[in-house]
Amino acid sequence: MSEHHIKRLVLMRHAKAAWPLGVEDHERPLAQRGHHEAPLAGKWLLEHGIVPDFILCSSALRTRQTCTWVCQQLGDKAPTPKLEQGLYAASPRRMLSVVNHVPETVTTLMVISHMPGVQELALTLASRDSDQDAYMNMANGYPTSAFTVLEHGGDWATLDGQDARVTHFVVPR
Repeated sequence: MSEHHIKRLVLMRHAKAAWPLGVEDHERPLAQRGHHEAPLAGKWLLEHGIVPDFILCSSALRTRQTCTWVCQQLGDKAPTPKLEQGLYAASPRRMLSVVNHVPETVTTLMVISHMPGVQELALTLASRDSDQDAYMNMANGYPTSAFTVLEHGGDWATLDGQDARVTHFVVPR
């Protein structure tokens, strides 16, 4: 299949969040480290030519703040993100359902969500021809701000398991 038919999926865990007393989980903000590392993810994506044309972001404050930093680094190439309530504390199956409903006009999709869903979904989707170092690093830990880049030769609706090649696993620091 020619490269222009390839769909890219970037699965990102939100940046490091704070744990302020009396704040509900959904409203937890980024910690100082999160504010430092989230822009590094956007910078890496831009430098490597993996610029999303659609971003789905959990409705939690820490994911929204992460998304803002990523988009700031992408500059005028950043799409307008869509908040997706269903990505908050979502299971990998729920996250995949959201991805499966993305319009086919989207070629590079970024999803910013939470653990354990992002790691479990990346592991579920990873095909046997994935980059083995990236796969093993992803399988052994998925720290805050980390993201996996996967490539899929079919439609978003057909993505279901072991059918996306892991090309990169990045921990911006």
